[in-house]
Amino acid sequence: MKKLIYVSMLVVLMTTSITAQQFDVTAEIRPRYENKHGFKSLLQTNADGTNFVSQRTRLNLKFNYEKLKLGISYQNVRVWGDVGTLSADDNAFNLHEAWAQTQISDKFSLKIGRQEIVYDDSRIFGNVGWSQQGRSHDAMIAIFDLNEKSRLDVGIALNADNQSGVDVLYSNVAGYKAFQYMWYHTELDNFNLSLLALNNGVEFINAAIENEVNYSQTIGGRFITNLAGFNIDGAIYLQTGDIKGNSISASYFGGNIKYKTSEKITIGLGFEYLSGKDMNDTSTSIKSFSPLYGTNHKFNGWMDYFYVGNHGNSVGLVDINAVFSYKKDKFSATVVPHVFSAAADIYNGTTKMDSSLGTEIDVKLGYKMSSDIMLNAGYSKMFATTSMEVLKGGDKNENNSWAWVMFTIKPTLFTSK
Repeated sequence: MKKLIYVSMLVVLMTTSITAQQFDVTAEIRPRYENKHGFKSLLQTNADGTNFVSQRTRLNLKFNYEKLKLGISYQNVRVWGDVGTLSADDNAFNLHEAWAQTQISDKFSLKIGRQEIVYDDSRIFGNVGWSQQGRSHDAMIAIFDLNEKSRLDVGIALNADNQSGVDVLYSNVAGYKAFQYMWYHTELDNFNLSLLALNNGVEFINAAIENEVNYSQTIGGRFITNLAGFNIDGAIYLQTGDIKGNSISASYFGGNIKYKTSEKITIGLGFEYLSGKDMNDTSTSIKSFSPLYGTNHKFNGWMDYFYVGNHGNSVGLVDINAVFSYKKDKFSATVVPHVFSAAADIYNGTTKMDSSLGTEIDVKLGYKMSSDIMLNAGYSKMFATTSMEVLKGGDKNENNSWAWVMFTIKPTLFTSK
């Protein structure tokens, strides 16, 4: 893999630096220290937390010439110490992005290959930028620039394990067998609107021991507007379809309102509802909403108790939150309190529990050390309830907290501009 990186860099530099209208080489080195003490789930009684440093290293190549654009991103993700000091091999390299976009006409282009897919607020499609590895898809996207203020994207993906001539069960590494979607966005006077329709297919072996792909549909939209100085956004999505013979009926809606009290201070309120299923509901129907490929760390508290590889097919969530942010020159600070409750009933045996799950307080500080270097630090604390214990396990009386410090170093190594 290392040889591939070196050879690719050399070839691209030699062949493009002379003729390209635009060629950029950027890098990213992002080490992050974390102290996890009840992160994602409540800590067990008298258990110890963990301390570690993870690091993302990326080398990004971007090329733009006439009607062709190329993007390549090499990536190494590691935890400090997972490769020995005398180790000869490092298997942590992968190809985060490798795509080409060609301009077919003034209003139509085609983007093909490994790529990040990000729309709107990243609730359904996001690049999961907080996680060191991030998310990218093998996909093809047809991009229609309908006019100066409107755009339509049509995307498809089809996943397989290999080039075998025999159809075998897909190992589901990507989480899906195939998807098709349409995303429409338009900007009106003081009003932005996006509409999304996603057909998502998951493969499994059915009762006849045959490969079968079942599809769920996610349909909805999001708007943004500004009224009397208030920035307002809202979204609603519905999910239907069938997975393994189980019908799907789930929903999501949420919104935020923010107001800048001054050039330095912004305050806001937010609300989200993600449908769920009662714990004593024995039916096979799926009533819990899934955010699918969204950047879930961005939502519902930074301690990732909900929808970050967890909380699927559960009791759903109601999240009432506020935001207080301050920014002056190179310094920024943000405080986000969340009040969580279940969207469906929680039971401990036959006893119905209170729907309240707890309160989380998230704090983030930032300082821009230079144009290429950013320092961020954060602290979060979960004040959980007995209902959270029943749902997630662990001990609500433990110090369930999370602290982190992260440097983001993103220099431009070369540009032909």
